[in-house]
Amino acid sequence: MKVKAIQTGDLSFEIDQFGHKYTLDTKKEFGGNDSGPSPKALLLGGLLGCSGMDVASILKKMHVEYDELTMTAESEQTKDHPMVYKDIFVEYHLKGKDDLDIEKIKRSVELSMTKYCGVSAMLSKNSPIHYKIFLNERLIHEERAK
Repeated sequence: MKVKAIQTGDLSFEIDQFGHKYTLDTKKEFGGNDSGPSPKALLLGGLLGCSGMDVASILKKMHVEYDELTMTAESEQTKDHPMVYKDIFVEYHLKGKDDLDIEKIKRSVELSMTKYCGVSAMLSKNSPIHYKIFLNERLIHEERAK
């Protein structure tokens, strides 16, 4: 995999990833122009995209038909440099019929987080990833990293 970056502003860079272009920057208070997400925020987005793709694919193979999958990730950073993420907290919110197979939903997330999602595998080496799964706003599972 090869990605290209071209500086386009004070601290902003245009990233070219296989013809897909986007801007990385930082907040004005840190010397940037806030013209795009920060590199570390993009890591959390990558985690959500990677795991979300896994979960959607696994649930499809398991014949679990849901209406919506929304995810969030948040973390605080350490105070000392290099400032890295402490624990990462991910939430999976599924909407659908109340009789969806909860065990299959839990298994799909577990497989993503422990077997398939390469972003999760990389980030978890430094930052424990904890997650919660909700179905129709009801907590159905919580997993704390060991």
